[in-house]
Amino acid sequence: MSASKTTMTRHDWTTDEVVALFELPFNELMFQAASVHRANFDPNEVQISTLLSIKTGACPEDCKYCPQSAHYNTGLAKEKLIEVQKVIDQAKAAKAAGASRFCMGAAYRSPAAKDFPHIIDMVKSVKDLGLETCMTLGMLKDEQASALADAGLDYYNHNLDTSPEYYGEIITTRTYGDRLETLQNVRNAGMKICSGGILGMGEGVSDRAGLFIQLSNMNPHPESVPVNMLVKVEGTPMAQEEELDSLDFIRAIAVARIMMPTSHVRLSAGREEMSEEMQAMTFFAGANSIFYGEKLLTTANPEANKDKELFKKLGIRPERAESFDGDVVHPFDPMNCPKRNNEKFYDATL
Repeated sequence: MSASKTTMTRHDWTTDEVVALFELPFNELMFQAASVHRANFDPNEVQISTLLSIKTGACPEDCKYCPQSAHYNTGLAKEKLIEVQKVIDQAKAAKAAGASRFCMGAAYRSPAAKDFPHIIDMVKSVKDLGLETCMTLGMLKDEQASALADAGLDYYNHNLDTSPEYYGEIITTRTYGDRLETLQNVRNAGMKICSGGILGMGEGVSDRAGLFIQLSNMNPHPESVPVNMLVKVEGTPMAQEEELDSLDFIRAIAVARIMMPTSHVRLSAGREEMSEEMQAMTFFAGANSIFYGEKLLTTANPEANKDKELFKKLGIRPERAESFDGDVVHPFDPMNCPKRNNEKFYDATL
């Protein structure tokens, strides 16, 4: 398969085709992925996102990787939905730092009825500040998705986690169909999608292929595709999983880039365990987005200054967004945003 043929947006990949990509000689795969990346993005820019947790822990789902699950004892402190005013205060601080998008995440199976009016208020309040909004709240019914969209929500995060065939080994309290239905409800409501999965949970190459096929079958593709590397947390059933080979992870990034050429492919959970060399190879393979900050709610993330130093070494620039204040345009450089005390970030694997 030539690089020129992989720059097309497709929704009809077969398992054999995708497995063949995974099995390409490493250098050939890197060349194809880098070629697709350059055809669609500036190869020296990486999008950076920071995300606020609005509710932590006590989730009724039994996702075997997740320290937020109420099924496992991981020592994670439980927190109720935070007050709307606190969200507004954080959003104002983000805007003052130059941010154009404010993301909020909560550990739910689906949004609680008693909390939903407050969630709507959060979206409206943040939107009124002139910021783009994004959320992750678990499963959404059609009417919930519509209400969020009407309130001004721009993006919704809901991961598929793995292939349909392997899914039952990871989660039993929510079906694959439930996840696909939520994503379709999000699309029907007119919102943009952030959806990806987790590698290193004992899945095979065919499962990684199956995950990316499900994502690429969506029309349009998800605007953002987070690719997480399993973070093994004591107390979860996956605490003793074997380490994922770094080259296997890089191959997966490259395949995701080839299959979804215009999506932002995000390095998400697990980046704390990645060396600078590994991260550099993922950027070359087509990753062009990271979650920035010291914490993704329950797992460590590289410190901001380390990210800045790595970007400098690699000659990478933060992808700039623009926020508007009257007629004045403020370019947003996330690497230079001031750090705020007690800032929390949601788990990218939700």
